[in-house]
Amino acid sequence: MAENNSYPNQSQLNQDIQDESINLQELYRLILSNWYWFAIALLITFSLGALYILRSTPVYSQSMQMLVRQDENRSSLSSQFSMYSSGAFGAMKDNMQNLLYALNSPFYMESVVRNLKLDVTYSVDGTFHDRVLYGKLLPVNVSFVNVAPDSTASMTIELNEMNKVTMRDFMIKDSLIESKPLVAKLGSLVQTPLGKIIVTPTNRYMGTFHRPINVRKRPFQNVVFAFSKNVQVSLLHDWASVFELKMNDESPERAADVLTEIFNVYNRKWIEDINEQAVNTAKFIDEELRIIEGELGNVDADISSYKSQNLVPDVNAASSIAMHKAEATSTQLLELSNQLYMARYIRNQLNDNSRYSVLPGNSGIENQTVSRLIASYNDLVLQRNTLASNSNSSNPLVKDLDEQLNSTKQAIAGSLDNLIASVSAQIASLKGSESRTKGQIAANPIQSKYLLSVERQQKVKEQLYVFLLQKREETQLSKAYSNSNARILTPPSKIAVKVSPKMTNVFIVCLMLGLLLPLIALLIRRNFDTAVHSRKDVENLSLPFIGEIPLSYRKRRGLLGLLTNRRKDVREIVVQEHSGNVINEAFRVVRTNLEFVLGREGRCKTIMFTSANAGSGKTFISMNLAKSFAIKDKRVLVIDLDLRKASLSTFVESPTVGISNYLSERTDDIDSIIIKGKVCPNLDVVPVGTMPPNPTELLFNDRLEQFITQMQAKYDYVFIDCPPIDIVADSAIINKFVDMTIFVIRAGLFDKSMLHDVERNYVEKRYKNLVTILNGVYDSGHGYGHYGYGYGYGYGYGYGYYRGEDEKA
Repeated sequence: MAENNSYPNQSQLNQDIQDESINLQELYRLILSNWYWFAIALLITFSLGALYILRSTPVYSQSMQMLVRQDENRSSLSSQFSMYSSGAFGAMKDNMQNLLYALNSPFYMESVVRNLKLDVTYSVDGTFHDRVLYGKLLPVNVSFVNVAPDSTASMTIELNEMNKVTMRDFMIKDSLIESKPLVAKLGSLVQTPLGKIIVTPTNRYMGTFHRPINVRKRPFQNVVFAFSKNVQVSLLHDWASVFELKMNDESPERAADVLTEIFNVYNRKWIEDINEQAVNTAKFIDEELRIIEGELGNVDADISSYKSQNLVPDVNAASSIAMHKAEATSTQLLELSNQLYMARYIRNQLNDNSRYSVLPGNSGIENQTVSRLIASYNDLVLQRNTLASNSNSSNPLVKDLDEQLNSTKQAIAGSLDNLIASVSAQIASLKGSESRTKGQIAANPIQSKYLLSVERQQKVKEQLYVFLLQKREETQLSKAYSNSNARILTPPSKIAVKVSPKMTNVFIVCLMLGLLLPLIALLIRRNFDTAVHSRKDVENLSLPFIGEIPLSYRKRRGLLGLLTNRRKDVREIVVQEHSGNVINEAFRVVRTNLEFVLGREGRCKTIMFTSANAGSGKTFISMNLAKSFAIKDKRVLVIDLDLRKASLSTFVESPTVGISNYLSERTDDIDSIIIKGKVCPNLDVVPVGTMPPNPTELLFNDRLEQFITQMQAKYDYVFIDCPPIDIVADSAIINKFVDMTIFVIRAGLFDKSMLHDVERNYVEKRYKNLVTILNGVYDSGHGYGHYGYGYGYGYGYGYGYYRGEDEKA
């Protein structure tokens, strides 16, 4: 027979397999039919989640807000005007960023760890995790006298009655030191393998503590780094100097203490900086006062000696007008001389200022530009020194401040030079005016001129002396009344917020994993499953399809059967008269379709049952379909020609005489090999009988054709149970004597790639009137062919599943 290309080829069938997709309805069936796997997965994930929560040490979050004031103690008229300049907001923002970095730097945290003694931790063993002891929960403090700051040490202590403590399990750098337990009195210095140790009670000590306390000394710098990492500092707004400090820690009380101590350390550092500037200013004023005091003493001695020797009269009354003018000129010269003196002094200090130190902030120079530049320079010096102490001189921020200091220093120097030149010119002008005034009073004695000059110097120095005394008092007052630069707006809360582990998040993750993991596993299994499961998988075949039979099984009993939904196939007659369950309806549909295909002629119909796989259920199908016809008052004969397994013969208890005895000519009595009515009326069975060693040779015997011909005359239907095709040649031999071949495809067993061979057998007519039937259909999670889901047979409307002996239809 020529090759017919009208049926699908292998590549087309493989492409159909690969192109399968799952819709929402199939996904719902997949989940519903495998609900127990989701239940088990959820049980496991929620158990793991609960264990994770129990094993995790709780972590709490504390926060605090602090307000930093902007240079209240160092304000001046010039600095107040400068706040409204175009760059004032940018400068304030830079200062806040510098402070933000400083608050989060290890420089402050070192003082915090040292003050709170955070390098020594205390804990007790818990059921699932250790419990941290701190603050109100801590009964004692332990001091490691001889352990180096960068070393690790630990031990276990037990608080006994009579104010005694037992120390044991000494470890240094995670190495256990063998030593007997030591008993000491609280507050006493004890020599231990770790060196000298002091255990002192706190005000929370109640006389005893019923659980061993684990004490651990960690390297100081490691602790500083760990706490610095846990503290987060942020600026709430760019236009406000309000900082928010947050910290996560296992002890909420310890987190609150750390945040509060950061605030205290900042204030102490601020006051120290202010006091340092006041001390430098006071030192400068004291030195100048000592010099002026010496000069004033010399002037007084000169005046007294000169008047005594020369008997100088009071020249003021001689020329009041000239003297008033001279006095006014002298006053101006005095003020200008003060400014000139201070300007030159600061200029010299600026030249000698190789290191960055503050300049006198309240110098008395009336030039607003110079005062503002000096105040800005001092601010930069303080910022630079603070950053340098926190890091080093190679820090980019320090270098940037160095450049700003050099630039400011040049600006101050230029402004001072201009000021000195201006004041010098004014002094020269006033001196010229003074000379003209002196010419007007030429009549006065020469001695008066000398006295006036000496007295003028005396007044200058006296005013300068009073001025410096006033500044010294102001400096002392600013030092005595210097207050903190920051205050707490929102203190740490007494009720801390738990941030880890969060039960809601953990159980949400467990829920997602418990649902996703089994779903992914089922989808992967489905994608790798290439077996036939329903009519949908065979609907592309051109050969007739006469129906599908639901899986007949007994459900396994017990807890394992409930959880796994395991099913045990049955081999028995399930078709019952007047039964309306699903499987009976399925066989009725197949019977109706088969009658339609065979037609309604009066002659006998001979049908063989075969398959491609062992265990496809062809014996089960043949016996139950035969009974379905027998119930309809049809005379049916079922012949077991599977001479190698004889599965059908078990339905009549496998007698020793059967078709093999007849074909081998050991008996000629046909009636002796037919078991009549044992299964049900109108249904006879021909068993195999003796298992032959040569089944294929027996089938070639002419007696087989004669036997089938005789049976066709006696029965309405002759069903023949044959071995699987392509395994042995028996089915091809028997097929010559039949009218129709029913090919049984077992759902879940028959591979889709073999559909190509079934189609070829039909197109090439290798078997007479080949039709297919699908056996063992059940909802296996693939969403296929569950009876009653609308494949056109109507045997699932209102009926329950067949459960063999466990359930009634």
